[in-house]
Amino acid sequence: MAWSIGIDIGGTAIKAIAVHKDGTVIDRITRPTNDNSDSLADWVAHGKSVIEEFESIRGESAKHVGLCAPGLADTQQRWISYLPKRLEGIEGFDWSKALGRDFKVPVLNDAHSALLGESWIGAAQEQQNIVLLTLGTGVGGAILADGRLLKGHIGRAGHLGHMSQDIDGPQSIANMPGAIETMIGNATVGARSNGRFSSTRTLVDAYEAGDPLASEIWLTSIRALGCAIASYINILDPEVVVVTGGITTAGDSLMTPLLKVLDEVEWRPGGHRVPIVFGKLDMWAGAMGAAYAALNPKSL
Repeated sequence: MAWSIGIDIGGTAIKAIAVHKDGTVIDRITRPTNDNSDSLADWVAHGKSVIEEFESIRGESAKHVGLCAPGLADTQQRWISYLPKRLEGIEGFDWSKALGRDFKVPVLNDAHSALLGESWIGAAQEQQNIVLLTLGTGVGGAILADGRLLKGHIGRAGHLGHMSQDIDGPQSIANMPGAIETMIGNATVGARSNGRFSSTRTLVDAYEAGDPLASEIWLTSIRALGCAIASYINILDPEVVVVTGGITTAGDSLMTPLLKVLDEVEWRPGGHRVPIVFGKLDMWAGAMGAAYAALNPKSL
């Protein structure tokens, strides 16, 4: 049976997965990386080492390899074309040549790749219209429209975290005032709480303990998220919205108030409600999507 390797390169870890064509997992590897000190040579060495380990275990060469990373991917999936101040040297770098492959290694944005993983064997299997949100340090996203990954003109499509909700708010890294990323991303917890909370985890812990200030901050953030999701629903008409990322470890403390907001603001013609679900693949979604893209290049 055909098998594929998917590699997810990040600033703190590389995650790699080997899977059969039907999505059955053969093996997984994760290793630490360091965005502040790793060089291009290090990124290449990381990629080569996990491929070699998988091929050693299997006793044969992989005929399909895919890769994802932060940043804007080239529209032909050849490399990451734009990623300032991160993974130094990766912009415009040809991974097919670097990994010694005589076939194309498709390169995707990590959120786009996570969506492919969740639509293949995760929380949105067999769905053709999907919105995926990644809630972590910032807010990322991806869109599947009529069964096709929406990339846009330069690969920018899916940056859902940079939709403005407050035209007078502080600018996000994409210059957007009052972006949803600013409203709920982990990077802004300190600013949103005037320094009282250092992370979403500490904020949620205080909310669960009944702290009034934490409750006000957290529920305001959830309302912003719910209004953003309702806006995406109006624009894209998805079958399902998948929510992933570290902030989703809040579990019911996230989902229960979020669904309450959507009960208030979601447009539901004929009573139609769009399901909001947590992703199922956790940290492996990007690598799984990269493996899927390598096996199914026409999906891109």
